[in-house]
Amino acid sequence: MNNNDVFKKLRVALQLRDDQIIEILNLVNFRVSKGELGNIFRSEDHPNYMECGDQLLRNFLNGLVIYLRGTKEDPKNPREVLDQIAKNKTSISKDAKKPETKKPFQPKSATDKKPFGQGKPSTKKQKPESPVERFKFNSGKNKK
Repeated sequence: MNNNDVFKKLRVALQLRDDQIIEILNLVNFRVSKGELGNIFRSEDHPNYMECGDQLLRNFLNGLVIYLRGTKEDPKNPREVLDQIAKNKTSISKDAKKPETKKPFQPKSATDKKPFGQGKPSTKKQKPESPVERFKFNSGKNKK
């Protein structure tokens, strides 16, 4: 098992999103971009796959300790932190599942429809010509 596998398993077990991982790494003054994190979590056969180094995993674990336990000056209860994260996730999922209040679909009746070919002309643009057709190619020969 390599560092990438350990990092992936921690992310899944703690249900962390990329922005939370970046926040955890910022607690120990370690800067990493979202794109770099994405490359670390890719499969090994992907062309953008990046190996997770020891330094990144070490800083993540140190930041995770601070994130869950707090510092000596400001200790936290890890259970409360995890419960708060779980509560935030459930409130987000409840908000996402709210049904939207849209008017139900009602088809037009026969009196609302206009006969084909009558009414305003269409303002739709015709299919634009290909930009390649506008250029004249000269292969170096003069045509007379």
